[in-house]
Amino acid sequence: MANPFTFLQEVRSEAAKVTWPTRRETMITTGMVAVMVFFAALFFLSVDQIIRLGVRFILSFGG
Repeated sequence: MANPFTFLQEVRSEAAKVTWPTRRETMITTGMVAVMVFFAALFFLSVDQIIRLGVRFILSFGG
């Protein structure tokens, strides 16, 4: 079992090696995610409506 103090030193040194994104990169990536979520929502809404219409059409023959 390693010494907790040594462990924390190693964690800190590894975190220092990480290349953190800039504020601009973070904002651009966040915007891209928001746009993709919007398009995914539109896609699933469209598919859901098409399936709903298809099921209603099929069920209209039954009764």
